[in-house]
Amino acid sequence: MPTREVSVLKKPIGSRAPFRGKTTARFYLSMKTFLLYAVTAIAEIVGCYLPWRWLKEGGSIWLLVPGALSLALFAWLLTLHGTAAGRVYAAYGGVYVAVAIVWLWGVDKVRPTLWDAAGVVFTLAGMAIIAFQPRV
Repeated sequence: MPTREVSVLKKPIGSRAPFRGKTTARFYLSMKTFLLYAVTAIAEIVGCYLPWRWLKEGGSIWLLVPGALSLALFAWLLTLHGTAAGRVYAAYGGVYVAVAIVWLWGVDKVRPTLWDAAGVVFTLAGMAIIAFQPRV
């Protein structure tokens, strides 16, 4: 028997929403969804970056502890999205690309190219199409 998906956009945030109107509510929920994807991406990147530093740069083995905790947080955050896992992973991938490019700039100190920016625009467009599609 098929399961019914619950859209993040159809769930009320709380009983006292600080907005009026359907358009504002949808925007607010869309931003909440995007921010949850962004925090999820940061948790995954940190969880992979710390072991990378240990292996590639001879960092302390203690980098593995917060790295493992960050990856556990990443896995838990993925469960907070209110739709099928495959759709969550597909939409999350677009946000991951954007966060990775910001990481490139902020942490690796490498300025993104115009090609990087174009790639982010396309992947975020794909993410938006997948994550914010109308639910029937």
